Amino acid sequence: MKKIIRVFPTRTNATPTDELARIHTVPSLFDEADEVHISVTFTWDIPWAEWAVRQWERVAPVKLGGPAYNEPGGDFVPGMYMRKGYVITSRGCPNRCWFCTVPKREGGVLRELPVTDGWIIQDDNLLACSPKHIDEVFSMLARQPHRPQFTGGLEAALLTQEMAIRLYELHPEAVFFAYDTPNDLAPLVEAGKMLISAGFSKASNRLRCYILCGYKGDTFDKAQARMGKAWKAGFFPFAMLYRDHEGKFSTEWKHFQGQWANPTITYCNCVKYFGK
Repeated sequence: MKKIIRVFPTRTNATPTDELARIHTVPSLFDEADEVHISVTFTWDIPWAEWAVRQWERVAPVKLGGPAYNEPGGDFVPGMYMRKGYVITSRGCPNRCWFCTVPKREGGVLRELPVTDGWIIQDDNLLACSPKHIDEVFSMLARQPHRPQFTGGLEAALLTQEMAIRLYELHPEAVFFAYDTPNDLAPLVEAGKMLISAGFSKASNRLRCYILCGYKGDTFDKAQARMGKAWKAGFFPFAMLYRDHEGKFSTEWKHFQGQWANPTITYCNCVKYFGK
């Protein structure tokens, strides 16, 4: 079996933590491997990653890639580029959201992958998969040692009452949806009704919603209003800060995000501005 060192320019919650994972570093005198893989998630990390290739070539042949390079992903290998527990069972999305690189990276198609064990679902659009594939994923989740988390985000427009009931029966720790464009609001409101009818409660804060903010034309008032609409629909809002290809953003928007990405502060803000 090959010994592969994986190098990650930036640490995230999903970054592996095993002894062969390296974070934003060059090789030490004791590093040995058959291959080195440099995995790049964010486009703004590309300059450092391409510089790091030359440093790691002294250890072993280097492969450079990852989502930042718009390369289609292969079958998911548990623990290789994401830490234990994370799992991807499909790649791609049939939608064409202006801010999303997934359609370009995956060629505009959705591909179902072999289902491996994990409980933190990172699929681009799980509900767009076939019923057979979704059944297999839910069966896999039911046997895991931890409650599932749908952190990749589910598409509200594809949710049905039957699916809402099945989600509730899994007793998930968190189910994320998204409110990124005005067209997302009506489906989100309907999804909230179905999920609460299935047994979820707003007070549990298990129903959550990514909300894109800070893009051209956005304002703090508009973004806060979106937070309120998600909250009233039954979802705990979570701000996602828009960044351009170079990763640039304003400090003002970063501060705004901090007020709507910290669970304690966000809850206080929701109660203060929108009521319980």
